[in-house]
Amino acid sequence: MNNLENLYRQVIIEHYKYPRNKGLKGFSQKRLYNPSCGDDVTMEAKVEDGIVKEINFEGNGCSICCSAASIATELLKGKTVREAKSIIEKFYALIKGEEVDGEDELEEAAVYRGVSQFPARVKCAALPWKALEQILDGEENER
Repeated sequence: MNNLENLYRQVIIEHYKYPRNKGLKGFSQKRLYNPSCGDDVTMEAKVEDGIVKEINFEGNGCSICCSAASIATELLKGKTVREAKSIIEKFYALIKGEEVDGEDELEEAAVYRGVSQFPARVKCAALPWKALEQILDGEENER
């Protein structure tokens, strides 16, 4: 394993063991479940005046899914809905192994570049981001 892969692994494990913004507060929510691997995540976001003011999550799953949720909560908070959607699209391209213009906008989320080599893990990384995208598109769970 090279130094970059080791660093990426460390970031993922750090967010998995010590997740940021874990715990729901009652904002707009979307729960998604991946039956093929058991990842189960609920993301929530508070959006005011077109700005993502707060993002939280709750869930169980593999280190890829749970760490991706944690990183998304930090990265997308404070962004406009438009900026957040653009970053989400860049994240999807990254985990599919595509070239990404403005990859630096992904910050820590860039650690998932290697996921593209493991097709089953692409879904794990994408699940919390897909839930957030659906919230931003106005698709939330009934409460």
